Amino acid sequence: MFNQPKQYINGAWVDSHSQETIAVINPATEAAFGTIAKGNAQDVEDAVQAANNVYLEFRHSSIDYRKQLLDAIVTEYENRKADLIEAMTLELGTPVTAAENVHYEMGLAHFKAARDALDDFQFQERRGNNVVMKEAIGVAGLITPWNFPTNQTAIKLAGALAAGSTVVLKPSEETPFAAIILAEIFDKVGVPQGVFNLVNGDGMGVGNPLSEHPLVRMVSFTGSGNTGSKIMEKASVDFKKVSLELGGKSPFVILDDADLEAAADAAVHKVVDNSGQVCIAGSRTLVPESQKDAFIEQVKAKIQTIHVGDPQDSSVNMGPVINEKQFNQVQEFIKIGQAEGATLEFGGEGKPEGLETGYYIKPTVFSNVDNTMTIAQEEIFGPVMSILTYSDLDEAIKIANDTKYGLAGYVYGKDMETLQYVATSLEAGVIEINEAPRSWDLPFGGYKQSGIGREWGDFGIEEFLEVKSISGFFN
Repeated sequence: MFNQPKQYINGAWVDSHSQETIAVINPATEAAFGTIAKGNAQDVEDAVQAANNVYLEFRHSSIDYRKQLLDAIVTEYENRKADLIEAMTLELGTPVTAAENVHYEMGLAHFKAARDALDDFQFQERRGNNVVMKEAIGVAGLITPWNFPTNQTAIKLAGALAAGSTVVLKPSEETPFAAIILAEIFDKVGVPQGVFNLVNGDGMGVGNPLSEHPLVRMVSFTGSGNTGSKIMEKASVDFKKVSLELGGKSPFVILDDADLEAAADAAVHKVVDNSGQVCIAGSRTLVPESQKDAFIEQVKAKIQTIHVGDPQDSSVNMGPVINEKQFNQVQEFIKIGQAEGATLEFGGEGKPEGLETGYYIKPTVFSNVDNTMTIAQEEIFGPVMSILTYSDLDEAIKIANDTKYGLAGYVYGKDMETLQYVATSLEAGVIEINEAPRSWDLPFGGYKQSGIGREWGDFGIEEFLEVKSISGFFN
């Protein structure tokens, strides 16, 4: 059993004031494999006070010092590779290969990217006899989701530390152990007392008092739009800065000159990776009407090769969804898709054969989907593909942009001019052409109801800064 009944506050593991714990469930077995502290408002108060007591000192720490700190974190993160992989496989149910090759690597990359960004980052700019300065905002409350336990946590921690901001972290109670290992890493490398604080617990007990605390200057949140809206509401009382990375319903636009087999393979992985629990999942697949049937056959062939099963099995490429609530939610969307007239091409309701225990879902494909249908408009957060058709590029772009979300978009084909035209026409913050790998210094964030602000690299550092101008500084 993994057990951590304490909180990490002011450089030490301390008892939670609640004296209560939360069981952490392995979604592959539906059984508890560990417990964490169930924090309360007093734990948050202690953590915020600790962060507030040192924020001025850390704000004025040298860039070189923060580089060294991030370098040390990178080294120790690499030393804890096996522990991080084990934790994520157990708490998220992510297949062990993905835990190593995706989740672990993404977290590592963000610490490196923040460190590298400091090489050229300008915290001070002279304008005549005046100066523009950027300085750490103060205490930041970080609230992270369960679907990428290292990635989403590392993004915020790396940006905050590079900026010189002190933090209080509340990870998801569904996947807390990756964050606990990060706390151990920070402790091992000597992150100063109070700079980093970890308070485990649920939204009511920890998330609310953290987002409401008057000494918290900024809240950085990744998660659902509903929760993001509530955080904005709470932050508005004392005009906290907010950074929100929310949901998506991203289009995958396949052009008429695309290799259909390669496009189908890419499209399938856009909906089954991480069991579909990805905010940038390309869950609306747009294909030319003339190629619909041929494309569907290619998708069926590809999706049949997805091995769903025990995350500990290295041959498995899709594990369970996170919990019973998520399982039931995805099942409901599959029902709604059929009720609204979409054609079920593959998968459907229930669990895959032979997987009665665990929150496993059949990879599912719908065709004849209209963009007004629920499955085309709402974020499912599960392995469900909706195939839509278009007659020409203008219609494809119109359909792609006809959503309240704007997190990501994808375009796949051969003609570069057309690819660029579609990519620049999509209303989203993150666009990929032909599965091109993303560089870690590119900004990440969304348009419309997909969020506010940007993360990754230097953009992630900017989120934790205030801007000050001083006239006559050089007179």
